[in-house]
Amino acid sequence: MKRFEEAVLEVLRSLRSGEVVTYGEVAEQAGFPGAARAVGNLLNRTDEDVPWWRVVGAGGRLRSPSPARQAELLAAEGVLVRDGRVVG
Repeated sequence: MKRFEEAVLEVLRSLRSGEVVTYGEVAEQAGFPGAARAVGNLLNRTDEDVPWWRVVGAGGRLRSPSPARQAELLAAEGVLVRDGRVVG
């Protein structure tokens, strides 16, 4: 596995229940600022057991291939989602 992938997966695995971050924040925390799209691409193709639903687009927008499922999983963790965005 590439260094980028390992670093991103490590960041994702460190997220706690109810914690929400943007793709850009994940990229920055992984040591690859500016690689938000690469984070999204990795999440779309990984089969790793990572909490993908805790990662949202800028402004809190749900950007996953399954926004309804993402909203459901976030709500189960106490995160308020309204009109396709994380609130608060």
